[in-house]
Amino acid sequence: MEYRKFAKKKFGLHMISMPILWAPLPFIIILDIIVEIYHHSCFPIYGIEKVRRRDYIRIIDRGKLKYLTPFQKLGCMYCGYVNGSAAYLVEIAGRTEKYWCGIMHEKKTGMKIHNHHIKNNFIKFGDEKGFNKKYPKDK
Repeated sequence: MEYRKFAKKKFGLHMISMPILWAPLPFIIILDIIVEIYHHSCFPIYGIEKVRRRDYIRIIDRGKLKYLTPFQKLGCMYCGYVNGSAAYLVEIAGRTEKYWCGIMHEKKTGMKIHNHHIKNNFIKFGDEKGFNKKYPKDK
């Protein structure tokens, strides 16, 4: 079915769902600010390489497409920001995990495996010697 026909058919439902779709935005912005404060204050203390925000959050790139309506451009900006923020947060969390506790999980989960796990930088689950070597106890 052509998109315009589909959109017309679903217009009422789309309008009802819009407040639900946009409701998380203030909380996502607050989370983004908190993560950014953590990232810029703690990463230098830990000696962790900072994550380049612009590699994850690209708010306005789809806004340049002339064939989109202003409403569609706004939706693209929303999705670009929310998905980019989520990916940015995951990268910051992954680098934090690698620094503090680089131990693989015993069981595989349904979530996407972080790059640090894939590159074998994490100690295998139950490897006490490897853990103590990588994270020596303070004396």
